[in-house]
Amino acid sequence: MPHPVEHPDPLMTVKQLADYLNVNERTVLKLVAEGALPGVKIGNQWRFRKAMIDTWLDDQMLGVTPRYVSAAEPEGLFQKRLDLASCFEPEHIIPEVFAQTKNLVVEELATKAHDLGLVRDKTWFVGALIERENVMPSAMGNGVAFLHTLRRNPEQVTRPFMILGRSSKGIDFDALDSNPTHLFFVLGLKFEELYLPWLHKLSQMFADPGAVKAVLSASGDEIFQVIAEAERKLEPMRLAKGSQ
Repeated sequence: MPHPVEHPDPLMTVKQLADYLNVNERTVLKLVAEGALPGVKIGNQWRFRKAMIDTWLDDQMLGVTPRYVSAAEPEGLFQKRLDLASCFEPEHIIPEVFAQTKNLVVEELATKAHDLGLVRDKTWFVGALIERENVMPSAMGNGVAFLHTLRRNPEQVTRPFMILGRSSKGIDFDALDSNPTHLFFVLGLKFEELYLPWLHKLSQMFADPGAVKAVLSASGDEIFQVIAEAERKLEPMRLAKGSQ
């Protein structure tokens, strides 16, 4: 009897991933909900690409991906650093990127950060973002990518920032769901402890396809307010969770 032909990189279910990692399914769901595990939600089901999980495991072993978040600062100050206004301004937005390939998108976004004086060395920033992409693609599906660097090099970042580039047409960015990516968030947060909380927050803000569509349909002048509204919608959820 012939063996079935397997996809070279099949998508795994929560149960299959739990078995692969030798943990329970609740742990997998917790990690993916926190933005720690790379996955994509198709309908009501999470799916995971094995190659990306293997890369994530390598990151964990090398200490590249933070395992824990340690808030050394007072809680109020730390929370303030997680407010959109602490790192994102209207001039941080490229309403329509010109680039049509992955590396050129990275260069365009890095140029924007450098022109705003947010990074000191554009060549370093381009290389650091591409290095991270080569380890694990930042496009998590649903039309959104969250780019950041492997090694933080805080001396290269003048202050915490986030840059957004929008592509109405969409660009092939090796997304987990194989669909074009439309929104490219670049994080240069300077402080190591901010990355995981911000990745978690952004993944929550844009988990709903409606939030992505709202940014895509907004005029250039409206994009900032649409994203600020997505952040405001998270606040009732955060308060409800905190009261449990």
